[in-house]
Amino acid sequence: MSPLDVTAPNLIVGCGYLGRRVAALWRANGTRVAALTRGRADALRAAGIEPTTGDVLDRDSLRALPSAATVLYAVGMDRAAGRSMRDVYVNGLANVLDVLPACARFVYVSSTSVYGQTADEWVDEASATEPTEESGKVVLEAERSLRARLPGAIILRFAGIYGPDRLLRKAPVLKGEPLVGDAEKWLNLIHVADGASAVVYAEAHAATGETYNVSDGAPVSRRDFYTRLAQLLGTEAKFEPRAEPGAPNRRIDSSRFRALGWTPAHASYHDGLALAVRESGV
Repeated sequence: MSPLDVTAPNLIVGCGYLGRRVAALWRANGTRVAALTRGRADALRAAGIEPTTGDVLDRDSLRALPSAATVLYAVGMDRAAGRSMRDVYVNGLANVLDVLPACARFVYVSSTSVYGQTADEWVDEASATEPTEESGKVVLEAERSLRARLPGAIILRFAGIYGPDRLLRKAPVLKGEPLVGDAEKWLNLIHVADGASAVVYAEAHAATGETYNVSDGAPVSRRDFYTRLAQLLGTEAKFEPRAEPGAPNRRIDSSRFRALGWTPAHASYHDGLALAVRESGV
């Protein structure tokens, strides 16, 4: 990494569902925002964001990345791209770190899928990270790669993000299809608006080199969540019980991040789901 340019904007790598909301908050605070994009330069420019065209999977295309005060790395999986999750999460991150200019803060959006606990226990940042699912293993590999190369990075392990136009299992619920699995297992959630505020708060208050869980702190059973979602959609949730031995089932403790002074506007799915359905125009 090259020396830090103190006049630089904040840079978002992965300016998607979460990233564009972070950009809006930063811009509302008077902060310049730049973003890497594969093909939405005009749309970003119209939103007041300074675009750089490139792809995390093409290292040469990343050499134009600007110097940044803070970098938010929030790259998600685009299944339409035809690349493996490991390519995107591990190799893509390595490509960016190879060419990225120095920054004061690097905030990395990870996932609570790194926890593999199965006995509905509460887990915090000190809990074992022994994922059994391949996705969790890849996310953990990416975290460890980042720690090895950029020890001062702030890692935010996000629970499942929901919000407008991201209503979990909406399509099968609307079609009346049964939801197959153990309906008593836990969902750990965070409304996207709270996720964006958490990123902005972490930039200002989180300790460098630390890891934090980010969730609303109110786990909910699949049964309760999808029953309520179906009610809001004007239908009825159907469940087809099926045992899931060895599948992850844990409750995420996010009190460490809250201790910094952050609180979600939507304290649980009760507060956020009805708003998300209305804003989705369903």
